[in-house]
Order: sequence, then structure tokens, then C-alpha cells
Amino acid sequence: MSISHLLLIGGSVLTAAVSGTAAAAEVRPLYVQEAEIEIDPAQLESYKAAVAEHIETATRVEPGIIALYAVSENDNPTRVRVFEIYRDQDAYRSHLETAHFKTYKATVEKMVRSLKLIRTTPIAFGALPR
Repeated sequence: MSISHLLLIGGSVLTAAVSGTAAAAEVRPLYVQEAEIEIDPAQLESYKAAVAEHIETATRVEPGIIALYAVSENDNPTRVRVFEIYRDQDAYRSHLETAHFKTYKATVEKMVRSLKLIRTTPIAFGALPR
């Protein structure tokens, strides 16, 4: 599946989630963050496989995940960004306790040179229908 398909799916799910949330009596804010990750160049391919497996599992089994996207910089592929959107902070906390997340963290522990988590505030999301 291509990144454009993933973005389309994520945008569609996000639109549905936000629309449904707005109709609810109690509106809980989405939990959105970006992870800036620096990967050991010698382990980049292994990291890509691990993060792809983790994202596939997490988005398939966790109802609180709206979108997870991993991308790397064109000029420096060892710089990876993971964009994360969760239904709310409880969904994020739940994600951190799953077996697949703990397996991912243990698998990539020695591949990751640095990790910075950046909390963000959603401004606008969009995706073109395909």
C-alpha cells in the first residue's frame, strides 16, 4: 500500500472521527504528536521493517488510533518522523501498554540514536478522495 493510500485512509478516518466527536455531548481533544527519530544508518532497513510491522498491527487492533504515519527525509533517510493521531490521551496511554508497542520498542531500542516527542495542536486535516 502506498503512502498516498495510507494518507487517504487516515484522512477519511480522521474526518469521520472528528465529525462523530463534534456531535457528541462531550468533545474530547484528539491527542496528536510527532516523533522525530534518528536511526543508526547500518540498521535503517531493519528499523523500517519494524516500524512498518508495528504500525500495521497497531492500526489494525487499536480502536483509539486514528492515524500513524512514518516517513523519512529524502536527503537523510536516517531521519524518520512518525505522525501520530489518537482519539484522545487515554487512547495514547493505552497504546503505550500494548504488547505490540512494547515489542516494537524492544526491537528498535539499539537502532534508535535519538527520539524526540513533540506534542502538537491540530489546526486542519484533509485528504482528497481517490
